[in-house]
Amino acid sequence: MEIPVYLFTGFLESGKTRFIQEMMGDDRFNEGEETLLLVFEEGEEEYRPEFFASDSVHIETVEDVEAIDAKTLSALEKKYGAKRIIVEYNGMSEVGKFLEIMPDNWVIAQTLMIADSNTFLNFNANMRQLTFDKMQVSEAVIFNRFDDKKDKMEFHKIVRGAGRRIDILYEYADGHVEPDRIPDPLPYDMNAPIVEIKDEDYAEFYRDLVEDGGKYEGKILSFKGIVAVDNTLPKKTIVVGRHIMTCCEADIFYGAFVCTYTQTIALKKRDWVKITAKVKFAKHEVYEGVGPIFEAISIEHTQKPDPELATFN
Repeated sequence: MEIPVYLFTGFLESGKTRFIQEMMGDDRFNEGEETLLLVFEEGEEEYRPEFFASDSVHIETVEDVEAIDAKTLSALEKKYGAKRIIVEYNGMSEVGKFLEIMPDNWVIAQTLMIADSNTFLNFNANMRQLTFDKMQVSEAVIFNRFDDKKDKMEFHKIVRGAGRRIDILYEYADGHVEPDRIPDPLPYDMNAPIVEIKDEDYAEFYRDLVEDGGKYEGKILSFKGIVAVDNTLPKKTIVVGRHIMTCCEADIFYGAFVCTYTQTIALKKRDWVKITAKVKFAKHEVYEGVGPIFEAISIEHTQKPDPELATFN
């Protein structure tokens, strides 16, 4: 049986405990099903089970994520007959470590990042990788302890660097919550006959196409990329893209797409090209399923952009 997992991330004293305490005190969410609450981080605030909406919540403290495995977690699930799992995760641990040790029947139902708006900008400046790690897997980031003196745009830009589909919420001292309403226009014209992707916009373009590819179907796009060739690919098929840095050097990856062409042109590994191509979606072995295929209208050698590494603006 699949067990839903509700994962709450954020740094120490960000307000995760309070958020979960209030959630478990709400009988709309806590109707009495057996719940295992895994606490990977203990701050100054402690849970008050007497104020939970039911007595079916079982708290287990895990001091070190490195010290447990899927077998241990499954044993805790069975011990309490848990029908769902709530996780308050350690802010100094990467989320991927927990995802790797989750039992096979545990399924992420929701992931939220809770952030103290008074300390978030400092954490992001000094521990960008850990901050990005939490944002990129979250459905929403909730900035609590917010006030009108703070510039929402500062917070908005940081979250958008991790994903365009992440909801952003601002919680004020009086308890009211405001959704983020700052618009996110793309930096290129999707209605142009040829959508020109500037060098500095490649990372944003790659992410948007991956997240919301449907709107690119049938569009003609033009961009620069570095060629990758493979003997296993069909003739006149290459992979074209750029190396993208999401938050730091450790997270650089090759963000690329399959490109087919008919013209006669000699292409080899690491050639820089500018392609103009029409986008369609089809199955391809590179994607291990359906993905964007760029059918080249023109392809020509070009100079590499400066800087060569694509980043999120």
